[in-house]
Amino acid sequence: MRKVILSLAIAASVLTACKNGKKEKVDTKEAVKVEVVSDLNNADVASSVITWKGTKPTGAHNGTIMLKEGSLNVSAGKLIGGSFVIDMPSMKNLDLDAKGSAKIIGHLTSPDFFNIAAFPTSKFVITSVSEVEEKLAVTGNLTIKDVTKSITIPAMLMTKEGITTFKSEKFNVDRADFNVKYASKKFFDNLKDKFIDDMIEFSFTVKTKA
Repeated sequence: MRKVILSLAIAASVLTACKNGKKEKVDTKEAVKVEVVSDLNNADVASSVITWKGTKPTGAHNGTIMLKEGSLNVSAGKLIGGSFVIDMPSMKNLDLDAKGSAKIIGHLTSPDFFNIAAFPTSKFVITSVSEVEEKLAVTGNLTIKDVTKSITIPAMLMTKEGITTFKSEKFNVDRADFNVKYASKKFFDNLKDKFIDDMIEFSFTVKTKA
């Protein structure tokens, strides 16, 4: 009972922050042990997408990342599990011209940031789901590079014409928690206005195959 109350309190906090439009980061905790991992591989990777946005004093950049594979485990219309394998080499920028996009993606995929040569995939594995005010608070293990942390994100689940869509609201992850150090004020002094914000905004849209 105590665990249920705590779970609902966490979920309510996440959903309230999102409703108020706050740009707060999701809390990162130690990874949760997963007893059963869904491996249905029923995600339609062509129509599923992850959005990202990063900011710095002089502006912001945004783009997308595709899934390599994924699963949504749904029973009686309820989300009970799932996992998303994120294809890091598919990262794209959407706000710059071709030359600018190539430059920023080259930097983001380099060892300075996500080091895709060593870590070509990231991953999100759902460990629990709570319902609050007709929305979901989805807790899962997020792996970026060689770090795995548990986070809770607000999301919705919809099914139409045999296709189920998992859609998260926008949430902010502190890249420093995942050992992404470049131009971070948490790791470097005297950056002045040359720093890059630690918060990266993400959202998930994952659709199942028809």
